[in-house]
Amino acid sequence: MEGIQNPIPRTVEEVFSDFRGRRAGLIKALSTDVQKFFHQCDPEKENLCLYGLPNETWEVNLPVEEVPPELPEPALGINFARDGMPEKDWISLVAVHSDSWLIAVAFYFGARFGFGKNERKRLFQMINDLPTIFEVVTGNAKPAKDQSANHNSSRSKSSSGKPRHSESHTKASKMSPPPREEDDSGDEEEDDEQGAVCGACGDNYGGDEFWICCDACEKWFHGKCVKITPAKAEHIKHYKCPSCSTNKKIKA
Repeated sequence: MEGIQNPIPRTVEEVFSDFRGRRAGLIKALSTDVQKFFHQCDPEKENLCLYGLPNETWEVNLPVEEVPPELPEPALGINFARDGMPEKDWISLVAVHSDSWLIAVAFYFGARFGFGKNERKRLFQMINDLPTIFEVVTGNAKPAKDQSANHNSSRSKSSSGKPRHSESHTKASKMSPPPREEDDSGDEEEDDEQGAVCGACGDNYGGDEFWICCDACEKWFHGKCVKITPAKAEHIKHYKCPSCSTNKKIKA
């Protein structure tokens, strides 16, 4: 379908860039744009698919008519199950199928352009360094989960065990993930203390970026991903991310 309209990736780096773009679009559909996605998946319509596009957008559409298709196709008929299970379970199911589709597309390109063993291994390692869509959507991404515990600890203690923040500083700490503390306990803990993961795009925390934490689900988000600026955040007492806000509206 849309694969014909975009440049065909030919190198490992290009395939990975295509993967990240599609992944970002799918994560938006299942998190920040979840209400819009929910309403587009009307069970009364025909078989629908969720497509992630290389430009970090998404669309719900009918499957392509050509056989075989230009690219592997996503799971068919996701809309039929929308009202047959709890919304959270349905979103998780679509996320799992989306993860599978992304891998299929990436390795389709790898096969099409003759990637060798080393190239396929490098591509998989690059992909595997990112949390899956399912992990991001459900909040089970390991770096984010472990980092959350580190954030709670760092808000109240320094590495020496002394108090670092008083209760009046809680709001400030909600707007920027604390720096990683040094620890000599081994490589395993160093891996667990990687930067926080954005609940919208799934990318890791960068020291020069503004972030904000949702008071409901306690996930961190790039300010740009949820359209919150530092100035706007100063006037928010209890921040709720788009996903938590829209979930409440849908259930109501």
